[in-house]
Amino acid sequence: MDWEGQKLAEQLMQIMLLSFAVIAFGAGYITASFQTMILTYADGVVLTTLVTLPNWPFFNHHPLKWLDQSEAEKHPKPQPSVNVTTKKKFTSI
Repeated sequence: MDWEGQKLAEQLMQIMLLSFAVIAFGAGYITASFQTMILTYADGVVLTTLVTLPNWPFFNHHPLKWLDQSEAEKHPKPQPSVNVTTKKKFTSI
């Protein structure tokens, strides 16, 4: 999954879960049944998982272009320098 696909999956997940929460609340309120509300929301969670968790082809429209190994060796990653800090003595006033 590429970055844009990951963003799309996250947005779909949020929209679907919120929608199913509202639908489940409405169904539970109309039928006056807590069980109906929980089962409706659970169905929504399962459907959301099936839509957003697998690596579906529509999540891969923007593939990442990785740096070739030979090119990476030509331009090595800079190493962080070690900074020596001096301890300062604080005096009270």
